[in-house]
Amino acid sequence: MQLGVYSFGSLARRADGGVVSSAQAMRNLVEAIRLADEVGLEYFGIGEHHTEPMPASAAAVVLAGAATVTKRIRLGSSVTVLSTEDPVRVYQQFATVDALSNGRAEITAGRGSSIESFPLFGFDLHDYDRLYAEKLDLLLTIDRGNPVNWKGTVRTDLVDAVVVPRPDSGHVPIWLGTGGNPQSSLRAGQLGLPISYGIIGGVPAKFAPLADLYRRAAAASEAPATQVRVSVGTPGFVGEQGESARDLWWNEWHHTMSELGRLRGFAPPSRTSYDRDTAPGGALFVGSPDEISDRIIELHSHLGHMRHFLQMDFGTIPQRDFLRSIELLGTEVKPRLEAALGVEPEVVTS
Repeated sequence: MQLGVYSFGSLARRADGGVVSSAQAMRNLVEAIRLADEVGLEYFGIGEHHTEPMPASAAAVVLAGAATVTKRIRLGSSVTVLSTEDPVRVYQQFATVDALSNGRAEITAGRGSSIESFPLFGFDLHDYDRLYAEKLDLLLTIDRGNPVNWKGTVRTDLVDAVVVPRPDSGHVPIWLGTGGNPQSSLRAGQLGLPISYGIIGGVPAKFAPLADLYRRAAAASEAPATQVRVSVGTPGFVGEQGESARDLWWNEWHHTMSELGRLRGFAPPSRTSYDRDTAPGGALFVGSPDEISDRIIELHSHLGHMRHFLQMDFGTIPQRDFLRSIELLGTEVKPRLEAALGVEPEVVTS
């Protein structure tokens, strides 16, 4: 089992009660990634968002900075909103991260759970499915190597195009990210891509049929075994004691979800629903090291996933608390999981 963290670059609360600037939030991310590497975590992902509370809009740039101060941790997007990106630029950016990190970059290509990038970059939300399907096809075509020849409807065709730089290994690992759409599981299996499930609510064990659908589709497509891999990203936080961790994180979760609810038309969460979701079987992995390791092991029995990564910095949680949670994930949760499940071998996927 690989362990990791993902973030949208939330604005941390300062000691005086204010919040840091969006520029400082980017510097905080690099500090967090460096610590995650030091404590032995295997993955750090940055999700693409374009809002004031979550300003990590240029994941590859932050990851390139982190590449120069880390040694082992894999650096990825969680996710790249491919529908509103240019796949050529995405590939160039992550191939550059791969070069600077000596082969540690990954791309997780998804549709994205927010729609802010559509008006921001001049795309029509009605083209959502077509944009994603064609741009994913182009991204995979680029990864196969130069020259690149591609025809589609969402951008100009490429004829004998040269896309540089190229990774030393020949490929940038590309994952398909999804929130649980069955068609996405089927598509990932048919394309022979590893899949990453973002689970932010409900009962995570109920994703087992989707993981099974993915694996059956991959088997039918005769995908290489090294490509058939499942990872899971969930909200979560690790503290020394379970009850105090849940109390601390409740304020951040409630604030963030209340703001999202105001924008998207749903009611803010209650403490009762939060307690249910942070209990065993729920989607919020908040608690002590023993509790979190037990819950990941339990979910692994249903999904057989090889990587689990947590979004810890919800709301305006102070940077010191974020860093402490990362430290506990690496020094306390990781040894427990390795003892129970073993160490996932490093396999480069593409």
